[in-house]
Amino acid sequence: MLDGMAALGWLHPRRRSATARSVLAGEASAEAARKTSQELEELARTPAPDKPEKPGTPEFPVAGDDRAAAFFDLDNTVLQGAALFYFGRGLYKRKFFQRRELARFVWQQAWFRLAGEDPEHLQDARESALSIVKGHRVAELISIGEAVYDDYLAERIWAGTRALAQAHLDAGQKVWLVTAAPVEMATIIARRLGLTGALGTVAESVDGVYTGKLVGEPLHGPAKAEAVRALAAAEGLDLARCAAYSDSHNDIPMLSLVGHPYAINPDTKLRKHARASDWRLRDYRTGRKAAKVGIPAAAGVGALAGGAAAAVALHRRRH
Repeated sequence: MLDGMAALGWLHPRRRSATARSVLAGEASAEAARKTSQELEELARTPAPDKPEKPGTPEFPVAGDDRAAAFFDLDNTVLQGAALFYFGRGLYKRKFFQRRELARFVWQQAWFRLAGEDPEHLQDARESALSIVKGHRVAELISIGEAVYDDYLAERIWAGTRALAQAHLDAGQKVWLVTAAPVEMATIIARRLGLTGALGTVAESVDGVYTGKLVGEPLHGPAKAEAVRALAAAEGLDLARCAAYSDSHNDIPMLSLVGHPYAINPDTKLRKHARASDWRLRDYRTGRKAAKVGIPAAAGVGALAGGAAAAVALHRRRH
């Protein structure tokens, strides 16, 4: 199915509307998530996840409700910082690109922190990132993702958010990451944390080699909502009984889909919207960090994953 969707997404890209691309990206991510979730269940070699530091129980999970699930954004919600930033460090460490390209990557990160998601810079970042992985094997990037988790990510998981995810798991509910990061990277993180699986950006590969194209677009903003909607339909979930968690106002479409939206470490716009909508809020940052991130830094780091580096998105295509 993904092959057909990839062809549809890239045959006439200029003719497709933004909405159609979001739907395509969402459906592709939902299908990939279901496949990888099944694979995770069969991985006997998967190490048992560490216990959360501070177990906590949200007010709403109902034990045994198999029509409820939880959806967690990744960057600044589950993870301190942007997964793609650390993935980029891992690629640079292994000489996937040169110092000049690293400087460009850092400049793009700074731009997204300060200026937000400018479409022109978004496209430029997407193309440059895809050019880095084009021609590389999927298995090679997955191996690097495993090392990146061990080197950088394991110690940067928010304990409070992880406890919330564990509470859903303890109630017998499935828990999914939903991120613009590569679906392979997102799946690695989900497996290491003992979650059900991950929805992430899907990139095209042929015979196990990346083509340099995305299926649809990065799983960002409206595309996340489409992915959650598609997964919920496939899994028989009742979105009114589901929960979603995010730090970014870009995820308001996803948060608005569920009956239990949470603003976690929210940026300024999301905090304002959450208060106006009477959504639950949690902030696990220190006062100093919250002040720094509260301007546009959290949104900027989220935009980095949602735009610039997220274009490195990888998807393991099965033939």
